[in-house]
Amino acid sequence: MNFKPGWLLLLTISAGVWSVPIERNGGNQEPKEEAPEENMDTGLYYDRYLREVIEVLETDPHFREKLQTANTEDIKNGRLSKELDLVSHHVRTRLDELKRQEVSRLRMLLKAKLDSTNTQSLQMDHASLLKQFEHLDPHNQNTFEAKDLELLISTATKDLENYDAERHEEFKRYEMLKEHERREYLKGLDQEKREKEEKRLQELKDKHRQHPKVNVPGSVAQLREVWEETDGLDPQEFNPKTFFKLHDTNEDGVLDEQELEALFTKELEKVYDPKNEEDDMMEMEEERLRMREHVMKNVDTNKDRLVSLEEFLKSTEKKEFNNPKEWETLDTNPVYTEEELQRFEAELRDKEEELKRRAETLRQEQELLKERGKALEAQRREYQQVTVPTHLPRTHLTVKKYIPGTKFNHTAKAPAEPEVQNNLPAEPPQNLPLHT
Repeated sequence: MNFKPGWLLLLTISAGVWSVPIERNGGNQEPKEEAPEENMDTGLYYDRYLREVIEVLETDPHFREKLQTANTEDIKNGRLSKELDLVSHHVRTRLDELKRQEVSRLRMLLKAKLDSTNTQSLQMDHASLLKQFEHLDPHNQNTFEAKDLELLISTATKDLENYDAERHEEFKRYEMLKEHERREYLKGLDQEKREKEEKRLQELKDKHRQHPKVNVPGSVAQLREVWEETDGLDPQEFNPKTFFKLHDTNEDGVLDEQELEALFTKELEKVYDPKNEEDDMMEMEEERLRMREHVMKNVDTNKDRLVSLEEFLKSTEKKEFNNPKEWETLDTNPVYTEEELQRFEAELRDKEEELKRRAETLRQEQELLKERGKALEAQRREYQQVTVPTHLPRTHLTVKKYIPGTKFNHTAKAPAEPEVQNNLPAEPPQNLPLHT
């Protein structure tokens, strides 16, 4: 599916999908087969629903035409949603079906969540529970209306704008956890081993810092380096307009976030090598994100998370393009302070204490279950001892024999059955007296 720039506002985000640098031979511009478009995941929990809605809407000629002429503000403020009433009937039917499927999926998620918390959900209002999902109208669960499209666009825009901030925070916690584990590891060593290990770790850190100079992303030096080493072209013939078209890989007239991040690979390779122990690939991806944000901040003037040709050419006319400041990598710019690390370690200790309390509670419950199991086993054995066995032969059983004038307390063995010598009937006696 080929998204237009308007939809790219919702979908352009680097969620673990990195573009690959373009390899071209200088002067040899032979046409290449178009590679299949990469299925970029936005990282949103409603990503599939968002994509399917966009795919269905693009099948309608009227809506597709309105989308191509709409600007960023029309998409953000919901004006485009009003065009939903003019789409064809089969498109609306398909959108209704997609919404019902999404509502059903969300209900399953709610049920699984309630079941995991042992909450009785029989009397709960599903419409009220669905309100926590902002990307659809919970009051209308059967048809896809203009409000649904407006909510979907606004929620996706907000979530994508906050996504980078969440990634930075996640990386900060990753770095603090790494430092915490390093300190705890050193505490467990004796004096001699600790000094030796501290020296080794410091040597690795110094080795990591000894890398070539990193050009500022988006500067003329950085772009010329890509032009020469990646594109294989003469650096003296650098042309910004040609450079833009070369790296607009899907030829949609804009550079999205993935196309921009592909331009920073050469700079990142100066600092990070997956074969080196001292180089952390998580830090490399954070560095890539910082570079992309720097370019967007200085080039993307309308803040639609896309770089048009006009914006790109205007950025090359700025003073910072030819004379940028030196780029500071993560090794010279820590992402957390000592106070933040101390608060983080305090949180870890609190969580560890909570886990210990839960473990102790589970241990006590386990002991209680064991005691109950022992009591049940003893009770079962007692029942087995007092129960009359029913599998013994009949001759071993005793029966009560009633004697007139006495209490019913005598017992006698049950009379044995008469033995049958053979299967022939007994002959009647002969010549018996009549009075017998």
